[in-house]
Parts: sequence; C-alpha cells; structure tokens
Amino acid sequence: MTSSVIYFGTAMRASRLLTILILLQRRGRVTAQDLAYRFEVSKRTIYRDMDELSAAGVPLYADRGVGGGFALYDDFRTDLTGLTNAEAKALAMAGLPEVALELGFATEASAARLKLLAAVPVEARKDATHIAECFHLDPVDWYQRAGPPAALAKVAAAVWQSRHLHLSYRSWNGTSDKEVAPFGLVLKGSDWYLLAERKGREAIYKVASIEKAEVLDTHFRRPDDFDLRRIWREKVGRFENSLQRLTARIRVSPKALSRLPRLGATAVEAVNAAHPDHDGWREADIPIEGISHAASELLVFTDQIEVLAPQELRDEITRRATAIARLYTS
Repeated sequence: MTSSVIYFGTAMRASRLLTILILLQRRGRVTAQDLAYRFEVSKRTIYRDMDELSAAGVPLYADRGVGGGFALYDDFRTDLTGLTNAEAKALAMAGLPEVALELGFATEASAARLKLLAAVPVEARKDATHIAECFHLDPVDWYQRAGPPAALAKVAAAVWQSRHLHLSYRSWNGTSDKEVAPFGLVLKGSDWYLLAERKGREAIYKVASIEKAEVLDTHFRRPDDFDLRRIWREKVGRFENSLQRLTARIRVSPKALSRLPRLGATAVEAVNAAHPDHDGWREADIPIEGISHAASELLVFTDQIEVLAPQELRDEITRRATAIARLYTS
C-alpha cells in the first residue's frame, strides 16, 4: 500500500491524528482507552479520529475483546520525514551532539536535525534554531577530560542490534567474564552505564569498567513493557537507599551551605529545613554510606561542618585531621 496525504481540520486535531498514526506505526497496536487517556479526550472522540484516518486512506483494523485495539496492516508505512534508517536511529541524539559523537551517530544526528528543521514551518524553524543557539549541554565535570570509554562503540552496537554481549568486566573484586543481553545505555553525569540482563536478572555495568566487549551473533528480545527510564530510576533509587543506611548528626556553618550539594540532595533538604541558631548554624541528621566514606566527604568542609554523632565518625575525623596536622608540622 502507498502512503496517503491526509488533510486535517484544526491544528489540534491534526496534531492528535498525526501522533496517533505515528503511535500505530511504532507500537503496532493501541487501544481507544489508552489513546483517550493520553490525549485527555473521550473514547468517542478517539473512535471519530479513527474513522477520519480510515476515510483518508489509512488502512486500519480493530480487534475487540481482551488484548484488542487498533492496528495498521503490516505493509503500510508513511514516509513522514524522509529520514534514512540511520538518521531515524540518531534522531533522539539530534540535540545532543557530544552524546551522538560518542555513540558514533554525529553525522546522522546532524542530518536528521537538518531534515526536521526543513520540514517544520518557518516560524517554528526559527524558534528551534534559536533554542540551539541559546542552549548547550556539556556533561563533563570540571577539570575532567572528555572521551568515550573504549568499549562504548561495541556496546552501543549490541544495544541497537539487540545482540548478546560477552564482557570482560572489572569490578572491585577482580575481572570476570559475563554474557549479557544489553537492554540500554544511560549517560549519568559524564559516565556511561549499561543496563543488561544476565541469567534472568537485570544489572548495571559501568562501561568504563568493561575491559573487552565482543558482540555475539545471537539476538535477544526486550520485554514488551520495557521502559529504560523507569527501570533506571528504580534501580538508582534502590542502590542509593542500600548505600546510605547510616545517619550522622552534623552542625553546618552558613559558609558551607553553597557547597552542601556535594553531600547529596537528601542532606541539602535536611539542612535547609533546619532552623538556624543566632549565628546561622544549623543542625540536621543526614544519611551516610559509612564511617570512612563520610569522613572523607566531611573533611573537605574543614571547620565549616562539625560532626556531633556518631562518636565513631567524630573519632575517625579526629584521627585523620591529626595525621594531616602531623604531616604539615613535622
């Protein structure tokens, strides 16, 4: 079947109909209830939209009952953008040139962006160009060097192609071999992480710790309800909660408030919620990973933060401060 040119009435309906068509192509099947919830309209409105799409020549069919919904015939596709397959894959990176470069999609992302700008109205094109001129994302922290991990290209290729990976992975207890199904890549700060499945369980691997990666010939299939963003948030939340199981009572100087974010969002919220005394100092309980880690983090604040409890943490900071003083006075 050939693509159809569809003329819509209002701009709002045009946008909704176009989005429905793209969702049908992307997901394969959608229900009227899901669409009504997404667009905040009634199911009757969705049924009218489907009638309009069908009248315009879009070959739709509907399945009733549990697991039913609307779908397109398999051989129908619209060429809405003129994008090549590689450009379509790179589309999500079109506004992130540094990320596209690290993943090997810089050329395709640039071409996709140009095609999108050419396809939108002149005024919208001006706004999009203006945003690009006013906003730049630099994920690399201060005094750090930009550059992708050595294994990133192979890992990314396996993710795109849904192929298994054989990894030589370096962790705190040594290097081991692992065969994984690479579900997705996440850029957190300036570090790349791989969310993968191994032996039926999902795990997170730091790409910089992958010493060697081999893309295998076997393919895998992601679960139908796979949502990388949701799974990543859940895993990060559980990981952070599992680390910060201890609590410290601290007294914070007004001078330390601007640097407090290095202790984490929870610590900032706790200190900001505390009532300052007449000198501006605040007392609060903050979560910590452990005595040694907390001592390293809090010593950076010198005399601008005082640990009140636990005593074990006070003793560790005292020991380290004494060793530093001894080093500089000997």
